[in-house]
Amino acid sequence: MADLAKVLCRNEEGQDIAEYAVMLAVILVIVIGTVRLIGGNANNVFSSVASQIQ
Repeated sequence: MADLAKVLCRNEEGQDIAEYAVMLAVILVIVIGTVRLIGGNANNVFSSVASQIQ
């Protein structure tokens, strides 16, 4: 079992894919959070403008 762990630690081939997956997940969390934050504020602004026009 220890030999398998050593082989997996030395095998760096799959680390690039894992790193890209983590980066993609972080970027998606940031984008979704930003869209939710701006989306709520934008909805309030558009509603305020629409009520002032009427």
